[in-house]
Amino acid sequence: MTQTTVAAYASPAPSAPLERTTIPRRALGEHDILIDIKFAGICHSDIHQVNADWGVGTYPMVPGHEIAGVVAEVGTGVTKYAVGDRVGVGCFVDSCRECDNCRAGQEQYCTSGMIGTYNSQGKDGRPTYGGYSTHIVVDENYALRIPEGLGLDVAAPLLCAGITTYSPLAHWQVGPGKKVAIVGLGGLGHMGVKIAHALGAEVTVLSQTLNKREDGLRLGADHYFATSDPATFEQLAGTFDLIVNTVSADLDLNAYLGLLRTDGTLVQVGAPEQPMPVSPFALIGQRKSLAGSMIGGIRETQEMLDFCAEHGIGADIEVIEATAINEAYARVLKSDVRYRFVIDVATI
Repeated sequence: MTQTTVAAYASPAPSAPLERTTIPRRALGEHDILIDIKFAGICHSDIHQVNADWGVGTYPMVPGHEIAGVVAEVGTGVTKYAVGDRVGVGCFVDSCRECDNCRAGQEQYCTSGMIGTYNSQGKDGRPTYGGYSTHIVVDENYALRIPEGLGLDVAAPLLCAGITTYSPLAHWQVGPGKKVAIVGLGGLGHMGVKIAHALGAEVTVLSQTLNKREDGLRLGADHYFATSDPATFEQLAGTFDLIVNTVSADLDLNAYLGLLRTDGTLVQVGAPEQPMPVSPFALIGQRKSLAGSMIGGIRETQEMLDFCAEHGIGADIEVIEATAINEAYARVLKSDVRYRFVIDVATI
């Protein structure tokens, strides 16, 4: 394939509504695959980046790092995939491949900086464009195989929401006998509940209200508490081995650290815009830890996809046409989705 243009939805400027346009896709390299994108999830981080909440962006910006599709063409040196294979692309499309983290299969922590699927710059110096488009070209080593047991629509959000929650649960060795709390029942949180339950943990949802309690229990939670009730923090003090905070709001982390047992860990995966203060006394009294986690490497993401297929886990989704993207963004900001919007790319 020579360089071509494909249809996409892009934001032309910070906070501007997304509109239909065309973007270039590079010629197929020796180890590249061309993916015919079928579905693309809408992640809250897409909205943050479109709005330049995390720093200056590159525009026009084509978001989307929850990509599921089918291989349409392969480069001459490709060995991992063939035309017709079901594949996905997550939050990054390349890395230095040489640092200790890349060699260890943790490309997300590349010391030179991973190359994001969008709003980044490829090694050719050109901007990267994401999954709100009909096709993408990616090196075979940065694509994932989607098992046959997973529908492409429910698999797409696993490429970010799934791995973002699976990685800390796996790293902190969640399993039977462990008590885990998931803070927030949104796009990330609902996947955290499903995966923690499948791993065999006792799962508690900590949400601002009890509005989604029925959903939380259906998804696999054993308990559900409202954090707006001060009694929750008294009742659950010293309870959890692990807390995964999926929300991007400004929370009182000291209060949540109080819910940990001795040697417990609070893992931050949400990305608030403002710093959140932590008292050292919330940590040192019971040897507690505050940690962060960001998606996963290629190997771990494949492991997550295989785990989800084995346990029948997909995202709870609402499929939309591309013309509804801006409306979907507004609804995400109102928490009016259960639990992930997925774009039917055929409508682009």
